[in-house]
Amino acid sequence: MGPENTTKETVLITGGGGYFGFRLGCAIYQKGVDVILFDVKPLQTVPAGIKFMQGDVCCLSEVEEALRDVICVFHIASYGMSGREQLNRKLIEDVNVKGTENVIQACKSRGVSSLVYTSTYNVIFGGQIIENGDESLPYLPLHLHPDHYSRTKSLAEMKVLEANGAELGNGKGVLRTCALRPAGIYGPGEQRHLPRIVSYIERGLFKFVYGDPLSLVEFVHVDNLVQAHILASEALKVNKNHIAAGQAYFISDGRPVNNFEFFRPLVEGLGYKFPTCRLPLSLVYFFAFLTEVVHFLVGHVYNFQPLLTRTEVYKTGVTHYFSMEKARNELGYEPQQYSLNEVVEWFRSRGCGPKPRKYTIMHCVRDGGLLLLLIAVMLSWFPSAVTFSL
Repeated sequence: MGPENTTKETVLITGGGGYFGFRLGCAIYQKGVDVILFDVKPLQTVPAGIKFMQGDVCCLSEVEEALRDVICVFHIASYGMSGREQLNRKLIEDVNVKGTENVIQACKSRGVSSLVYTSTYNVIFGGQIIENGDESLPYLPLHLHPDHYSRTKSLAEMKVLEANGAELGNGKGVLRTCALRPAGIYGPGEQRHLPRIVSYIERGLFKFVYGDPLSLVEFVHVDNLVQAHILASEALKVNKNHIAAGQAYFISDGRPVNNFEFFRPLVEGLGYKFPTCRLPLSLVYFFAFLTEVVHFLVGHVYNFQPLLTRTEVYKTGVTHYFSMEKARNELGYEPQQYSLNEVVEWFRSRGCGPKPRKYTIMHCVRDGGLLLLLIAVMLSWFPSAVTFSL
């Protein structure tokens, strides 16, 4: 992929209107490649020279129309990664499974030779401790996934890798596919996780941490993930002996870290005090479970944002990190080192940080309600915790 090509390539990015897809598209365009961002809507202004095509991966005809004269697809579009999105099972199924099936079918019918799929650590991880795991680990059995997003992403990855080697409809070769499994993405302007975390901090809800302080997880900076995707698309080509074809790769910054310590620079950088109260992981998991039950009962009337879901508790509180050796050896992936400084500056530039305010009756009611809720959860959790320990 590069400007030296005699015939200019065109790549398409599903989910190209989102944070990561947009960054990937801009990086590829700078290499002299034509880029189509395919999404239901753009979240920001599309630069001159890059084409935006409105469409939905759930609609096969729209995907097929978008793939005219495309040589490579980066399939990033997904739904249900965090928060209340995790509880919308139908839309999760439609986008993650049916949408992926549509992309694969359209690649075959349109003669697209390369497909790079953005998967997730969750296809392997479901709450069990994993230390320096690698790609030889089996998929987590589908019935053990604590959320529908992880289950559907696992199904979708399987379908993508199974499609490797499929005959193209134009009779010009076969489809080469691979999957990248990123850790949690961060970077300035990230719109899915970081604003939610900052909103909790600013609203005074970040009062505690949980789990073992020695537990380790991983993150990946958006620019490292961009690098990995470009390298993966290159490694599907003949001049790289199709080395990535049919393969999956874990992608992170390669620096396991305690989840809460990772975010300490963000909390303190915005001028807030880092919490010292630490709760048991099982208590927080139980709270998340009760929250999901309440959302199931009233979500159709009041679609509130859960403070945490069960999957988020596991992902942030249970050790799971993976080796980058396969990505390094086969893709040439070398993660650069980043800090949260640019993230802190991005939020500061948008007015985030402590603001003088009076402690009102509403604050008193909220804090009292949270305290009563915590006491109720602890009282209901304690007998089950004792029983489990016995």
